[in-house]
Amino acid sequence: MNVHHLELFYYVAKHGGISAAVRKIPYGIQQPAVSGQMGKLEQELGLKLFARTPFRLTPEGVKLFAHVQPFFEGLDAVAADLRRGHEPELRISGAELVLRDHIPGVMQEVRKSFPRMRFSLHSTGYQSEVEEWLRAGQVDVAFVPVYPRVPAGLRQTRLARLPLILQVNAKSKWKAADELWAQKKITEPLICLPENTGIMREFFSELKRRGIVWRNIIEASSLDLVTRYVANGDGIGLNVQVRPGAKSRGVRALALNDFAPMTMGALWRGEPTPLVQAAVASVRAYARTTWPEWACEE
Repeated sequence: MNVHHLELFYYVAKHGGISAAVRKIPYGIQQPAVSGQMGKLEQELGLKLFARTPFRLTPEGVKLFAHVQPFFEGLDAVAADLRRGHEPELRISGAELVLRDHIPGVMQEVRKSFPRMRFSLHSTGYQSEVEEWLRAGQVDVAFVPVYPRVPAGLRQTRLARLPLILQVNAKSKWKAADELWAQKKITEPLICLPENTGIMREFFSELKRRGIVWRNIIEASSLDLVTRYVANGDGIGLNVQVRPGAKSRGVRALALNDFAPMTMGALWRGEPTPLVQAAVASVRAYARTTWPEWACEE
């Protein structure tokens, strides 16, 4: 069958007749020409596709229209998808705090090299979820804590080593972390990320090594929430010093200089695309500017 004939039949069937179709076809063609092409299509098939007056599809016409309709009506969507294919896209995952406070400026730098770039942000509080998104190809790169053991099937690089801190309410009696460790068994609630996250596993491992017990736990899904609950007077928070000297209202920070810092890095799958490479390089440059004493050279 002639594809042009099928296209004209689609318009005739959709709009209920040849004269109505001529007004809707997006290029110039006269009614006699359409009528003649429809006659050739019916002659080729050896059957009638529709009655002219009044207009009515035959059973064969209904069957043919059902076949060609999805194709012609899907062409605009295909064209849009093909056009998007020429626009590089970067899907980024990470903690909400990272995506909100640190990534916007980085993406401005990446756009200088990829001006037509589109990007999307996928926030999560759970490292395991991020890793699964990467393995499934649902995100391209994640800026998250990284550890000596690289997750299976992924690649990583270190960007910055951020110190851990304890946060106490501004009215708290505690002035230094060593005052807490002297108790050995701490009764005040610890507000922190879920216990199965890497940062918490390492923190509790260090407490155990020191013979310190801290079992009263309030889990929060983000570091922002940790700070908010500490300010509310609900306990002591374990957090990360994301900006040197930064202070939060209603909260004091107690240094944990003798605890291993949290290493922030980038995770991706397979060979990094030029866009992933550009994003990681921009985040590394950002880390060197924002945390010069904490940035990693790897």
